[in-house]
Amino acid sequence: MKILVTGSAGFIGFHVAMALLEDGHEVIGFDNFNNYYSVQLKRDRHAQLERRPGYIGIEGDLADAARLNQCFQEYRFDLVCHLAAQAGVRYSVTHPMVYQKANLEGFLNILEACRHHDISRLVYASSSSVYGGNTKLPFSETDRVDRPVSLYAATKKANELMAHCYTHLYGFQTVGLRFFTVYGPWGRPDMAMWLFTEAMLRGRAIQVFNHGKMQRDFTYIDDIVAGVKAALFRDGLEAAEIINLGNHRPENLMDMIRIIADTLGVEPHLELLPMQPGDVPATYADISKAEKKLGFHPATPIKVGIPRFISWYRSYHRV
Repeated sequence: MKILVTGSAGFIGFHVAMALLEDGHEVIGFDNFNNYYSVQLKRDRHAQLERRPGYIGIEGDLADAARLNQCFQEYRFDLVCHLAAQAGVRYSVTHPMVYQKANLEGFLNILEACRHHDISRLVYASSSSVYGGNTKLPFSETDRVDRPVSLYAATKKANELMAHCYTHLYGFQTVGLRFFTVYGPWGRPDMAMWLFTEAMLRGRAIQVFNHGKMQRDFTYIDDIVAGVKAALFRDGLEAAEIINLGNHRPENLMDMIRIIADTLGVEPHLELLPMQPGDVPATYADISKAEKKLGFHPATPIKVGIPRFISWYRSYHRV
């Protein structure tokens, strides 16, 4: 198939594009290479994809509707996997307009392009952040998600509502995937695992929010990719789906820190800080729907996944 992957120079988009290429599909990647984090890292991911037959990379912005429509007209995609977005909960507190442009305007342009170019299925990235301050664990797709605690979360919930509306009005299928704390090789420098690894290697203190009393459903990238591929190709999905993709295993933040430290062979120095605005104390995915509808069975615990990330990190940075 010919598949559009937006955010192909991003963490998840890169891995999904690579997996689709390995399966023999033709992939057109679309990314704006913004400077939210290292542009060089994005260029390096992109260079890996360009070495693969069947890949075409396009540099463009989702807010540029004309550019996006031109791509749809030229390549006539069979499926769309929309993984581009302005990421980051804390960044949304200080840069709200960036989220309006990328996550709302950009997503609307994707929906409009899918509508006008007869795309049968759109798979898009939502987020566990839509669960906001919910305290009932694990988080289920049937839980209330109308109380976001960050603008990032609000834009992701808005995406789900927009997708549902377009499915209702125009008939093409939409599948929203609520990702839970994805990590692994080629990961994001703004996330805790990268930040902690970098700080420990340099002998610096690491900032630990909520005084370490945090839990995250850390989900390894290979497991996420398997779930995304199933969402693209599986039969039997509803017209407008929302599905959790997580490891179904909330891990204590301090355990994650200990595994990083032990893998690096260092003793961490901790700077214990209060909870940050927009953050939540715990995430934990109910994945029963993903298991039933996608055959999703995450298989990578953090004691396996974290050393894999660190091995890649040391190789990439030659440290």
